[in-house]
Amino acid sequence: MRKRKLWEGPPLRKPSSSFLKSSSHAHWKVTNPRRPLPPLVVLLARESSEEARTSGPLQGSLVVDPMEKFKTVLDLYLKKHRNTLTYGLVTLLTAGGEKIFSAAVFQCPCSASWNLPYSLVYLLVPALALFLLGYALNARTWRLLTGCCARRGASCARGTLVCAHLGVAAALAPLTWVAVALLGGSIYECAASGSTWMARRLCGENSTCDPELPLVPCSPGNPGKPNLLKQLRAESQVLGWVLIAVVIIFLLVFTSILRCLSPVSFLQLKFWKIYLEKEQEILQSQAREHATEMAKENVRCFFERSHPKEYNTPSNKAWQQISSLYTFNPKSQYYSMLHKYVSRQETGSIKSMEGDAMIPVLGFVDSPAIQSPSDL
Repeated sequence: MRKRKLWEGPPLRKPSSSFLKSSSHAHWKVTNPRRPLPPLVVLLARESSEEARTSGPLQGSLVVDPMEKFKTVLDLYLKKHRNTLTYGLVTLLTAGGEKIFSAAVFQCPCSASWNLPYSLVYLLVPALALFLLGYALNARTWRLLTGCCARRGASCARGTLVCAHLGVAAALAPLTWVAVALLGGSIYECAASGSTWMARRLCGENSTCDPELPLVPCSPGNPGKPNLLKQLRAESQVLGWVLIAVVIIFLLVFTSILRCLSPVSFLQLKFWKIYLEKEQEILQSQAREHATEMAKENVRCFFERSHPKEYNTPSNKAWQQISSLYTFNPKSQYYSMLHKYVSRQETGSIKSMEGDAMIPVLGFVDSPAIQSPSDL
């Protein structure tokens, strides 16, 4: 018996996208009025219409690379949380560095005369170095120091206030070093074993304990001494956690007080930071373009032995004025020293007026990206 074919017409071919997008149902009904739509045509037409509705007419021309999208999102996140990420990275590097040095470098001398000095030097000298490094890596430090000896009438009170604010930020790394060292316990054990005050507290009236106490860090397997080591390590870890708690509470209180004394609102601070970011981007672009044109003109005139054309470059006084520390005045508010200079350009001076004050919460105004040490 001959099987009946489901389709007696010509062989089916996959319709083109233009055919499916341009009223495929109507086209089929005109050419084949008595025949039903083949299932394949219905399915492809449905898929094509769904694809056109979801992707739009510009599909293919607007294909976005996933890596480019990830890079854009990462850049936005880094700009938004730059300070937090910086402090977190400094803390992690400091903690990791202390662990490495404690394991590879620190060796208690186990001597009554050297245990305490050796431990204090290892604990405090790296902390002091990190504190000074925190000052050196802060852009506001160099903005305060550059040209300060040549300027006259500089306010010592303002400089002291700025240095105190910088010291709070620079103290993060050394406090992290001390806290991690105390949590480890080895430095405290060595220092306490060489202290006469700790010897009187730990040994009491036991005369044989005093000469053996400096040897405790070097002989943990000796019977009777593990108890002393456990006690010293417990005291060290308690001091470390107390220091961490004190630092966190101090930073929280300090930040809360600064925000409470802020003369502007939260949203205006957000706008202020956006303005400074855009101002520095434009300033860097314009400065680079102006310097490039001037350099090209000078090099051209050098080889051609001709006179260069004049360029309208800001004077030394103008550069000094826009590089000075920012002061806030509620009567005439400016968002940067550049903004202040441009607004007072007719008078040619931006000297302090009555009501000018240095607000610690506005310290970010003096720390733009163009003034970072790497750009100097």
